[in-house]
Amino acid sequence: QVHLAESGGGLVQAGGSLRLSCSASGNFFSINVMGWYRQTPGKQRELVAAINSGGSTNYADSVKGRVTIQRDNSKNTVYLQMDSLKPEDTGIYYCYADLSLDSSSSTNFRYWGQGTQVTVSS
Repeated sequence: QVHLAESGGGLVQAGGSLRLSCSASGNFFSINVMGWYRQTPGKQRELVAAINSGGSTNYADSVKGRVTIQRDNSKNTVYLQMDSLKPEDTGIYYCYADLSLDSSSSTNFRYWGQGTQVTVSS
């Protein structure tokens, strides 16, 4: 069993900041990519940011310059620092992890967190 536990969502005024955290626990061999998607009202779920085990990052154009993704491999935890938040950042943020379950296979399986609500008021 693998479990992703998220924290850090909440209500913030426009221009404010939030820091989301997501920790992976359970039985797995290694984590390749960790990241965050968000589901905003009226839109499809979109990738916000991702980071691989080597530290390479990928950001959605809509958040570049305002969001930083970091990872602590020793804690199997990924962080999403969001600054200069806008009302259009409002949504449910889902953490994910692509991980391998044992050393004999390179196949990655994707696991999801339960989602955390971010609300930015204008």
